[in-house]
Amino acid sequence: MMNRQGYFNFIEEKLSLLATRIEMRGGLNILDQNLHSENFYRDFLNLLFSWKLRNLNAEQRNAPGIDLVDTTNSIIVQVSATATRQKIESALAKVPPKYKNYAFKFVSISKDATDLRKNLRNKKPSNPHGLRFLPDNDIFDIQSLLEVIFGLDIDRLKDIHEFIKKELKNDPDPKKIASNLETIIDTLSKEDWNRSATGFETVPYDIETKISYNQLHEAKSIIDDYKIHYHRIDNIYSEFDKQGVNKSLSVLGRIRRYYVALGTGVSPDQRFLAIIDTVTREIRQSANYTPIPEEELELCVQILVVDAFIRCKIFQNPAGYVDADS
Repeated sequence: MMNRQGYFNFIEEKLSLLATRIEMRGGLNILDQNLHSENFYRDFLNLLFSWKLRNLNAEQRNAPGIDLVDTTNSIIVQVSATATRQKIESALAKVPPKYKNYAFKFVSISKDATDLRKNLRNKKPSNPHGLRFLPDNDIFDIQSLLEVIFGLDIDRLKDIHEFIKKELKNDPDPKKIASNLETIIDTLSKEDWNRSATGFETVPYDIETKISYNQLHEAKSIIDDYKIHYHRIDNIYSEFDKQGVNKSLSVLGRIRRYYVALGTGVSPDQRFLAIIDTVTREIRQSANYTPIPEEELELCVQILVVDAFIRCKIFQNPAGYVDADS
């Protein structure tokens, strides 16, 4: 779980990065990213606007003037890395007559379209088939899409975040993970150190049994994904301990206090995700925090919370019947 700012920042970062990458690869005449973008924007626009677009190029190679079509809502869309009057007029001229009553949308996937809207507002484009097209409303770029996203309610914002995360997720660099984890552990440990909790849980248990025992369903995938980093965290804590600074107690203590403070008024999954949200927010607000990309921050916090789960600082241990609430 993340708060509104966290969701939006992640979406903004990923869409902007995609646009930059398309622009750079286009300059090198590497156009594979453009082809993938048609399918990405098909699904993205469907989710954002509740359209029912399908990729016409998958059915008819190089469909004239059209990339995506929604026959239910009478919408056609061109997705392009080129944002010029000529590009739009060419598309409007090539659209087959059977779509003459459709609304035409243009999505600039790499370039800012502010000047293009102004240009077409002052001098209307040639539109021989009389398609419904208002430049101010029907030309989208990253900025205008982000403005729409910014106004969404938190549930829809989360849906967009999850979609972007799945579609545009990069495999993390292990060295960067380690470096970021050290930074975040150091940040957390500097906050209110003296209120740290007791040592690690020592009663052995099976992780899958603990997940089941605590009725964690949605959180299970997070635990399964990041439990492999347990030894990485252990090594980082050990290195800090060699320096005479027991940061593990401080970090685990903070995570445990968040867990206890949340209480049992929510479901186990909500509680687990709320811990991630709370830790992330605390890190962002810390005066000691050196900002890193949102995706990397979220990844590291999830790893730390999963580590706290494995060490039984949060949730009950079925083997030893240890209650982390106490």
